[in-house]
Amino acid sequence: MVRLYLIRHGKPSSTWGGHDDDPGLDETGQAQARAARDWLLGRPGDERPRLVVSSPLRRCRETAEPTAEALGVQIEVDPIVGEIATPSGLSAEARPAWLRKAFEGTWQRIEGDMDYDAWRTDIIASLAKRGHTAVFSHYVAINAAVSRLLGVDQVLAFRPDHTSITILETDGTAVRLVEKGAEAQTQVL
Repeated sequence: MVRLYLIRHGKPSSTWGGHDDDPGLDETGQAQARAARDWLLGRPGDERPRLVVSSPLRRCRETAEPTAEALGVQIEVDPIVGEIATPSGLSAEARPAWLRKAFEGTWQRIEGDMDYDAWRTDIIASLAKRGHTAVFSHYVAINAAVSRLLGVDQVLAFRPDHTSITILETDGTAVRLVEKGAEAQTQVL
């Protein structure tokens, strides 16, 4: 089994419903990205990430950049670890209410155009084929992975804080949760 790290992006410069639908990091988020890099690079040699994967969204890519630069690798962008897909026709203003409702339920009951429970399976399949990798992702995608690994159907398995690092292990086929990352003290929305 090899280590795999699932990292939530740093604090963005704006939130959903703001003027920018793909915000980068603010100054705090940039400092968090550097702190995540330092923690990841401080792992023992056999646990240290060698590859960096990111959601396509700017806040994740910017969080991943310090780690990728320090490792001397390119960031691989993987849309499967991106933000949860919003139902078509849902406005940006309506998204926070849709997410709050989703957080109260189960993966099978999320209203939308896709099979969100299957998305959880796709995330785990993407993670399983990786090893010694730092994967920079989002609050909901991390919950999708953790809830699947815990065998629970609730959408909200835990509240990963900005740059929270969840530790996983994989043998190339199966993925095992080693330790959930730090939890946020406040709500996401």
